[in-house]
Amino acid sequence: MEIVAADVIVTSPNRNFVTLKITTDDGLTGLGDATLNGRELAVVSYLRDHVVPLLIGRDAHRIEDTWQFLYRSAYWRRGPVTMAAIAAVDMALWDIKGKAAGMPVYQLLGGASRNGLMAYGHASGKSLPELFDSIRDHQEQGYRSIRVQTGVPGLTAIYGIAAQSTSGERYDHEPAQRGGYPTEEDWDTRAYLRHVPTVFEAVRNEFGPELPLLHDGHHRMTPIQAATLGKSLEPYDLFWLEDCTPAENQEALRLVRQHTTTPLAIGEIFNTVWDFQSLIKEQLIDYVRAASTHFGGITPLRKVMDYAAQYQVKSGFHGPTDVSPVGLAAQMHVGLAIHNFGIQEYMKHGAHTNRVFQQSFTFEDGYLHPGDRPGLGVDLDVDEAGKYPYEVAYLPYNRLADGTVHDW
Repeated sequence: MEIVAADVIVTSPNRNFVTLKITTDDGLTGLGDATLNGRELAVVSYLRDHVVPLLIGRDAHRIEDTWQFLYRSAYWRRGPVTMAAIAAVDMALWDIKGKAAGMPVYQLLGGASRNGLMAYGHASGKSLPELFDSIRDHQEQGYRSIRVQTGVPGLTAIYGIAAQSTSGERYDHEPAQRGGYPTEEDWDTRAYLRHVPTVFEAVRNEFGPELPLLHDGHHRMTPIQAATLGKSLEPYDLFWLEDCTPAENQEALRLVRQHTTTPLAIGEIFNTVWDFQSLIKEQLIDYVRAASTHFGGITPLRKVMDYAAQYQVKSGFHGPTDVSPVGLAAQMHVGLAIHNFGIQEYMKHGAHTNRVFQQSFTFEDGYLHPGDRPGLGVDLDVDEAGKYPYEVAYLPYNRLADGTVHDW
């Protein structure tokens, strides 16, 4: 089964997405997600100028060989641009293989290990009443697990708070604000560390001990600050504390681990299994946060989870709206098949996105399922996609009170 065409499609319904569509001589097509939020066009060029010419004429069934060829033949390995491009090819080939077999991809990965994937949603608020309303709204939508992000007194705008942007666009659907320069936000770690435990105390008092609660630190703390937060949150029994400190310094997680039993989730900005090697082997994390789109696709995602299973580390794949419905579907198929699934992040895409990407997955009673259509279960309406041309958009960034640029 020979690849005869590979097209890169850029569309911006609720936000920018980059999709690769591969076509075979049998007339089968496969989709892959290559979206790199805020740097989308870098991946577009990598695909169109360097990868697509190498795909024409290749055997679409040779997924592992194609992955290794694209990774090793470039010599310059890893990095988000390279791995997003490889991910798109990998997903598209799995999509094609599933269609050729007449099976959903999870069946090709060994079949289902569960009936559905527990998902968590994003509740947030600038104040406790607003946060409580958001939690109740998510529960009404069917979520059984909730990520809690909160405003901090004295700070104007911080990561994770929905509908706080001045542009009028919903922050949760498009944190990358459209425009020629990134939005500046403010930050104060000490104020944050003082405030967050009081928020979780209030949430537990209001919603009880059974509701699984998660929180994202978004790389903004030093190791000792992260350890302090993890310890202060122990009474509130978090499902996990995510990205508590920048994980490029992997030894920092040893210090955090020494001081808190709060479970840790790391890795949404990681690109290869090598980034997880020490963290998993030394059991410094509890959940792998890799995204299929930024990690090279289904093939390496399955491999890293097989490795993690030896150390009782589970999955917690990255799944906000900067992962397109194609990338989300890829993760669902992996999550349904592996034994060491933990939880799946799930933010609902906007109505325009759902018209561009027609999906077969279901979300019922707090659980996701990718559906049983052959392949990934996602189709792209090219005509609809053409209604939404690319728009320049950048993620925000932080400055401290003294003007220092800080991790967002």
